[in-house]
Amino acid sequence: MIIEDKATLEILTAAGIIIASAIIGKVAFWFIGKYVHELAKKTKSTLDDRLLAAIELPLLLGIICLGIYIALTQISMLSAFSMAILNFFTSALILIGAILLLRLCESTMDWYSEEVAPKSKIRISEIAPTFKRILRAFVAIIATIMVLDNFGVEISPLLASLGIAGLAVALAFQDTLGNFFAGVYITADRPVKAGDYIRLDGGDEGYVVKIGWRSTQIRTLANNIVVIPNSKLAQSTITNFHNPDKQMSVLMQVSVSYESDLEKVEKVTVDVAKKMQKTVIGAVTDFEPFIRFHTFGESGIGFSVILRVNEFVDQYLLKHEFIKNLSKAYRGAGIEIPYPKRDLYIRESTKWKKR
Repeated sequence: MIIEDKATLEILTAAGIIIASAIIGKVAFWFIGKYVHELAKKTKSTLDDRLLAAIELPLLLGIICLGIYIALTQISMLSAFSMAILNFFTSALILIGAILLLRLCESTMDWYSEEVAPKSKIRISEIAPTFKRILRAFVAIIATIMVLDNFGVEISPLLASLGIAGLAVALAFQDTLGNFFAGVYITADRPVKAGDYIRLDGGDEGYVVKIGWRSTQIRTLANNIVVIPNSKLAQSTITNFHNPDKQMSVLMQVSVSYESDLEKVEKVTVDVAKKMQKTVIGAVTDFEPFIRFHTFGESGIGFSVILRVNEFVDQYLLKHEFIKNLSKAYRGAGIEIPYPKRDLYIRESTKWKKR
């Protein structure tokens, strides 16, 4: 009867400790939510609010877990299993600590990508999910190793095996990993982004459709998809026709004969260019086109006509219409667009004759 009373008392004590731990956890939860959060709201940064929200659940679980362990140690009939109970709850606390670490790191990462990075023009929001997955895998591996070690499992051979396996995987997937990290760089640094029209030093050009973890897809003007490994893209010289602005200048090279009146040439050419800027779809309507003479060529005087379009592909229609209308205007004004030609002189006796 004494043993039964003692056992009952121990069980009741254990139950009281568990209930007390739950109450303490709830009180701590309430205190953090009511008072600590109020203090955190007074700061300019939301980092402290995020960190407090991250620790609330692991703190509650930790207090309850610790309370259950203390409660079980009060029951004498479980003393034979004390070591197993200790190992079990130590492992539980390790897992709770891993959850706490993950929540803190992810909250910090979210705060940085949402508040700090945009102000400093650092773009990491696209790669944050990838880093989160890597972090979760890393923490899970470390927590698993600690739990195994806590239960007395020899982890040295396991670590050696993981190291060798990791090296083998790294060597086997060298190209894949290179493309992955190149994709991370492209996503973070953003030399290009989806929707940009780009040209690579290898000649490939088109609209960026998708930047994946291994490759980037480009849609050409012929509506074909070119798949480029991210490592190759990261090492290429890239011309981005949408950065910093989609609008771009278009230079048309023209030549007129040496007999032409250059003042007249300039007036006629600019008039045609102005008309094209205002009427052709895709041209920048408020841009004032101009010309610049630059070369005494073999057949005539060369100059550039500077036009402007809203984006890269708009130049083709503008060039098309400009060439048609300029040719017509030159014929009407009597301005000659010279053919390539050479004057040949033949010597006869002491005289030169031109043919």
